[in-house]
Amino acid sequence: MSSATQKLQQNPYVQQAQTKASVYINQLDKELTKYPVLNNLEQRTQIPKAYAVLGGLFFIVVLHSFNALAAPVSNLVGWGLPAYLSFKAIESPSSHDDVQWLTYWVVFGFFNFVESFALRLVLYYVPWYFAFKSAFIVWLQLPAFRGAQTIYFSLLKPVLLNLSSQNRSVAPVTTTTEHQE
Repeated sequence: MSSATQKLQQNPYVQQAQTKASVYINQLDKELTKYPVLNNLEQRTQIPKAYAVLGGLFFIVVLHSFNALAAPVSNLVGWGLPAYLSFKAIESPSSHDDVQWLTYWVVFGFFNFVESFALRLVLYYVPWYFAFKSAFIVWLQLPAFRGAQTIYFSLLKPVLLNLSSQNRSVAPVTTTTEHQE
């Protein structure tokens, strides 16, 4: 090891950054232990699950830097893991996870619907749109943030309830013919 590398490693700021990074990685690893798929991946590859997840996120960021791959990667982020976790939720006896994933799919579907109208305009004005979209989708997915529930309860539910109440308040027009003999 060179003397410059040794001096850098002995720098108190570098040591403090390494300590903080270690704490954050341990917290992430503890949080990721909840997912059996990641535990199996760690056992098979001998790569710590925190590093695998961080490496996967870095890989997704790199793929976003190539514009032709940005949209498919973003859509895969929005569909892949949620589809698998929705399958697991359907198969589990608890309905708590069902509500989370049903809410996610409602919000994700609404977002894709709105996006289909404005995508060209957004792509013109927002560089790295698909990277931001992927980050937003991850925020929607993660149970720690409850992003899908936040969007649903603050935006979609009031609109849908308003539309639903308007439909009920208008009485349907019916015509009846009576036969007189």
